[in-house]
Amino acid sequence: MKRNVGSMDKMTRIIIGLTIGIAGYYYNSWWGLIGIIPVFTALINWCPLYLPFGIKTCKK
Repeated sequence: MKRNVGSMDKMTRIIIGLTIGIAGYYYNSWWGLIGIIPVFTALINWCPLYLPFGIKTCKK
C-alpha cells in the first residue's frame, strides 16, 4: 500500500470522522460508527477509493 493521503487531506478526514462520531454519540445513533472510516484511512495514510481514480494528495 503506497501512501496516497496527504497532510491536509489527513487533517480533514480526522475532523470529519470525529464530527460524525460525536454527532452519532450525541444523537444516540449507530450511524456515528461511520466516522471510524475516515479516521482509519487518515491514520494509515491510504484510501482505497483513490486507487481506481489515480488520486494522490500527498507530496512525493
